[in-house]
Amino acid sequence: MDGIIPLYKERGLTSFDCVAKLRHILHTKKVGHSGTLDPGVDGVLPICIGSATKVVPYLMASGKVYRGSVTLGFATTTEDLDGEEISRQQLTQPFSLVALKAAAATLTGTIQQTPPMFSAVKVNGRKLYEYARAGETVERPTRTITVDHFTLTDAGTFDETAGTQTIGFEIGCSKGTYIRTLAVDLGRALGVPAVMSDLTRLKSGGFTLDQAVSLDEVASAVAEERLDDVLRPIDYALQDFPHVALDDHLWGLVKNGVFLSAHEVSSSAPTIALSYQGQTKCLYQWSDEKKQYKPLKMFAVN
Repeated sequence: MDGIIPLYKERGLTSFDCVAKLRHILHTKKVGHSGTLDPGVDGVLPICIGSATKVVPYLMASGKVYRGSVTLGFATTTEDLDGEEISRQQLTQPFSLVALKAAAATLTGTIQQTPPMFSAVKVNGRKLYEYARAGETVERPTRTITVDHFTLTDAGTFDETAGTQTIGFEIGCSKGTYIRTLAVDLGRALGVPAVMSDLTRLKSGGFTLDQAVSLDEVASAVAEERLDDVLRPIDYALQDFPHVALDDHLWGLVKNGVFLSAHEVSSSAPTIALSYQGQTKCLYQWSDEKKQYKPLKMFAVN
């Protein structure tokens, strides 16, 4: 049982909850997810089964797309609605779409981001949320992220009584991006406190929301012995790499870790996926030192 399930994670479940439930449904321990989703967020969560757990890094490296909303006028400890309110500044009038788009534009491209205190990022061997829950502060390392687009379709809705403005957005970004931090930074660019008030992941690991299946659908597929309906091949995570089909002779070399020449694989790409009898077996990477392709990651030797 090897492959990838594009799971639809429901709200209220942690990513580990999903892994635990699938281990029970599939009767296997070798299950791993490719990128955590907070309990209050729903959407696409690719789950790797069996030897597919080896491709988790490649799924995580794929870009992600989110749809959600940011509310201007107050902020919380967690940067979303799950936290305690820490500041409020009532808006007397809504920001214009022009002003909102200008602020969002400053948060696109390759930028630096500081992860929130309530996150699983580790500092000195402890997760940031452990410091936060203990009431401790610690210097947080910045990270480089890429925001491909931060799209606002309109100026959203203005609540005159509450003094808040809620705006919908769509964000395409690299791995390691905290969307709730982008929401807070949007408010900062406008000079007001802000919070992420809703979020759904539309795309991850090359899978889109309309391809995702629920835990119940997976359970039904197992019960009806049609797991192939929900299990995608390992190769789905490797579509960005050039593929080379091996003959019997070359496969005999590759499964024993033998280096290959560029001539043998007819390629000049830095990394290639090698397949045998229609199944992707491994990744090979070019070595300038050896002037040959060498094994990078082996998925199957049978």
